[in-house]
This record gives sequence, C-alpha cells and structure tokens, in this order.
Amino acid sequence: MTHTDQNKTVLVVGASGATGRLVVRQLLERGLQVRAVARPATSLPAQLGKQAGLSVIQANLLDLNDTGVGDLISGCNLVVSCLGHKLTWKGVFGNPRRLVRDAVRKLSDATIERTQGEPVRLILMNSAGCRNQDASETSSPSHRAVIALIRWLVPPHADNEQAADYLRTSVGHSNSKMTWVVVRPDSLRDADNVTDYSIHPSPTRSAIFDPGSTSRINVARFMADLVTNDHLWRQWEGQMPVIYNE
Repeated sequence: MTHTDQNKTVLVVGASGATGRLVVRQLLERGLQVRAVARPATSLPAQLGKQAGLSVIQANLLDLNDTGVGDLISGCNLVVSCLGHKLTWKGVFGNPRRLVRDAVRKLSDATIERTQGEPVRLILMNSAGCRNQDASETSSPSHRAVIALIRWLVPPHADNEQAADYLRTSVGHSNSKMTWVVVRPDSLRDADNVTDYSIHPSPTRSAIFDPGSTSRINVARFMADLVTNDHLWRQWEGQMPVIYNE
C-alpha cells in the first residue's frame, strides 16, 4: 500500500475546532508537517503546541486577501478544512453566513492560481444532510420538504451545500491543479477513542428521520487516512463519502 511522503506539509483550516484539533493530532502522530490555522482568541490544546512539526497561524481566513491566502497555501501539498459555524445564536444566524463556502472558494482559487506540478488535495468536512448532486441520491418527498425548510431557516446548512457544490462544479473532477474529497459525517458526537466505522458513497439512512451517528475522532481518523494513504485517496477522489459509527 502506497502512502504519501511524510515530508509533505498539510494546511488545516479550522484547526482549533472540536474536529479540527483531532485532525491536527492525527496528522502529527503520523509524522507530517502541519500548518494549523486557528481563529484569533482561540487556541489548540497545550500538548499539541509542544509537538515538532506544528506551526500555528492565528487568522480569520475570510479577512485575508488573495496574497495572504496564497501565502498560507504556499508549500502545502494537502489542505484540510474543518471550518464550521459555532452552535450559538451568532454562530448560526450572524455573519459570515457563508463561512465555509467562501473559505473553500478562497482556498481553491489560491491553490489553482499557485499550484505547479502535482495537484493539491483538499478535504472538506461537510454533512450527511447535504446531497451529492453527481450521485443521483434519492430521498422521500417529506425528507426533501424538511431539508428545504432547514435550508431557509438554518443558514449553515445552505453554506455546507454551497461549499460542496463549489468543489463539484467550479473546481470539477478533472482539474490539473486540485483534487478533492468531501467527507460527510452524520450527527457528530464526541468520543475519546477511535471505534469501528463504515464509509459509504451515499447516505444509507435519512439524516432527518433516521439519523446515524459519527464521532469526531472517527472523522479525524478517516480524514488523516485520506491524507496519508494514496490508495484510499484514489478510491474516494472527487466523491462525497458518508461516514457512520458502526
């Protein structure tokens, strides 16, 4: 089984979040160089900050101009976005309402502009409630009705949809500068240890009426595996795999 060169550098956006910090830990444990972007006034766990191979940049990605985003990406072979909205009134309904979409757009545009040689790989954490329009995923009329209501009432859902669609339609499936995988967990939960989990091309249950469960540490494990395992990357490249706890 072929693995990526461990001398490569991974840019992790949303690194101080509940899932992002777990991704950073997984990557460092595998010996990779990690460039972690954390919002100002947030921090990574103290034990991570002491590890060799980690550099932390305090920044709001959306506040950076094109040059600033390009500098973040420069020298990175892989990008992992764990950005998401805080579960507070301001986080859900305040600005920026298109945090994830606009971040993906900035990262993608800067990557495509600067990349030479092998394409950069981008992994986006998303949601099982978002459909993959390329996969002809079906759902019941009642499911679609509830999703339409959520899309209107809960801005982060539309944000996630638009972020995934930007990769699918604007970056596309045959871009010579950038390739991607969108990871879709269902009902994120906290857990201390990695457990058995399964990966599917599309949801196997309704995220509305029969939701599954996915621990953040399992999401981090799968995303780190995508970073370090070429065979796994080729299996899911250009797709939106759904991850469930077993």
